[in-house]
Amino acid sequence: MQYKYKHPPMSSDVIIGMIDTGIWPESPSFNDDGIGEIPSRWKGVGMEGYDFKKSNCNRKLIGARYYGSIQRTYSYNKTYMAKPDDSPRDFDGHGTHTTSIAAGAKVANVSYHNLAGGTARGGSPSSRIAIYKACTLDGCSGSTILKAIDDAIKDGVDIISISIGMSSLFQSDYLNDPIAIGSFHAQQMDIMVVCSGGNDGPDLYSIVNSAPWIFTVAASNIDRDFQSSVLLGNGKTFQGSAISFSNLNRSRYYPLAFGEDVAAKFTPISESRNCYPGSLDTKKVAGKIVVCTDNDLNIPLQIKKLVVEDARAKGLILVSEDEKIVPFDSGTVPFAEVGNLSGLQIIKYINDTKNPTATILPARDVPRYRPAPTVAYFSSRGPGQYTENILKPDIMAPGVTILAAMIPEKEAGSVPVGNKPSGYAIKSGTSMACPHVTGAAAFIKSFHHRWSTSMIKSALMTTATIYDNTGKPLQNSSHHFANPHEVGVGEINPHKALNPGLVFETMTEDYLQFLCYYGYPEKNIRSMSKTNFNCPRINIDRLISNINYPSISISNLDRHKPAQTIKRTVTNVGCPNATYISRVHAPVGLEVKVFPNKLAFIEGLTRVSFKVLFDGKEASNGYNFGSVTWFDGRHSVRLSFAVNVE
Repeated sequence: MQYKYKHPPMSSDVIIGMIDTGIWPESPSFNDDGIGEIPSRWKGVGMEGYDFKKSNCNRKLIGARYYGSIQRTYSYNKTYMAKPDDSPRDFDGHGTHTTSIAAGAKVANVSYHNLAGGTARGGSPSSRIAIYKACTLDGCSGSTILKAIDDAIKDGVDIISISIGMSSLFQSDYLNDPIAIGSFHAQQMDIMVVCSGGNDGPDLYSIVNSAPWIFTVAASNIDRDFQSSVLLGNGKTFQGSAISFSNLNRSRYYPLAFGEDVAAKFTPISESRNCYPGSLDTKKVAGKIVVCTDNDLNIPLQIKKLVVEDARAKGLILVSEDEKIVPFDSGTVPFAEVGNLSGLQIIKYINDTKNPTATILPARDVPRYRPAPTVAYFSSRGPGQYTENILKPDIMAPGVTILAAMIPEKEAGSVPVGNKPSGYAIKSGTSMACPHVTGAAAFIKSFHHRWSTSMIKSALMTTATIYDNTGKPLQNSSHHFANPHEVGVGEINPHKALNPGLVFETMTEDYLQFLCYYGYPEKNIRSMSKTNFNCPRINIDRLISNINYPSISISNLDRHKPAQTIKRTVTNVGCPNATYISRVHAPVGLEVKVFPNKLAFIEGLTRVSFKVLFDGKEASNGYNFGSVTWFDGRHSVRLSFAVNVE
């Protein structure tokens, strides 16, 4: 079947539940033009708050709940002081931004103060949205998130999107993690839960929200960048990454200084180079453009900006090789972020010149940026901390410099002089990548109403892109080829996922077996799942690799022991009469065999199993990555694998 990629008539029946910081309902991204009546199956509500009325909901925004404190605060004269927690309205902007990415309506002629201009639209612009404001000024409590997931299930959402996750340093195991527990209950009701994988990269084992029943998302850049030009007094020009509304121009240059040359008394050079708080001498800095390095990641870029701004500097040039692929929004402060090579040349110019000068021009769009997509340096990496026998993250999606709706108040200080708030902002994070996958899943569900959650997940995973726009394999922020612990199975390709050919169906029983293999007592599993499930007789961690997941991970393939065999079952969702041939892509030394190497489907036979044998006798130590691809002349169904040989 050939698809014309327009949303079918029933697409507006897909309901997305967003668990986040709330919503700004007046944003044009949430208008309901062209959307029909609310589905009769919807059981949700529009809770009123001190600044939110039921009338703020519409046929697009069909539900809004909040979980603020019941306690009220009063001023000295006992007049009621409303709290931002007491309303579904977004106080932060995060929820508004992520919601518009997932399902924002088409809005023409938007930009972030003339950057990234064009038409804004979500991944599934005709889907309905329901808001669950689980995060307040005090943060996002686990019990509130669990309650929000439970409400979303009862209200009747089809997909839940959660751009929230605890630090990778403080992860809880699966039966003590509120997001994992709530997501399991959603999966039991065949509701997909999509989660951000975290922003603790590029460290290994930093991925969060890694339960197998969660769709875990990594972040990539897109083929658009934002750059500011740094002009030196010697005539040289350098391009730096930035979202900056600089008021400087070519007509006037300013004194240029390296941080260590304008240090406060008794300040270590390492601190002044990195522009530590209190490390710069205000008298020496005032009126100059300051160059800082980024050797110490304990000092965030936002702090460095405030340090030079408080010292009355004219601007900031940051030298950072990794972070330069993620443009920083410096607002009206002139700013540019350059790589190490450019940074060395700028510092050499300072050292070799008696009166070095420079200026920084406002940021501009750089379209058709290459290479893209690449893994964002901040995107958390696998393997998972609690088991390496499930490949995480699952998939990668755009999460760098994403233009989406924003609350007006959040733009204060970033608005160029003479401009009004734009209502849109550019943000980066796996929080932005997650709703891209949410929207893609809703898009697929709008065409395939009867597909289960795991079928949609599999379709997106087995059709993901593994090449960038230069035709080369995906890269990471260090310009090396990326591996599945960074990108999962690759970058989402929603249109291709509409017709995947074969899918891997992961059932609730698979997930219950996973919990048994992980080592949880049967009584605990029964209590959490509210079932009378019996664990298999043999429960060992390595059996986790055998659950019917759309990727393969083996945590320990012992080269001195017999080969390990993994079983998978596929369901044919394409032509009823089809024959698929397997192709193996494996690193040198790792022996991978597929039995059978041909799968034949006929009318009435839609499910077939196969086995993959892994032998590491001649393989390199450590993780070996590759794939098994089933091909029928039209569909390529790629099963990625990560095998740790010891």
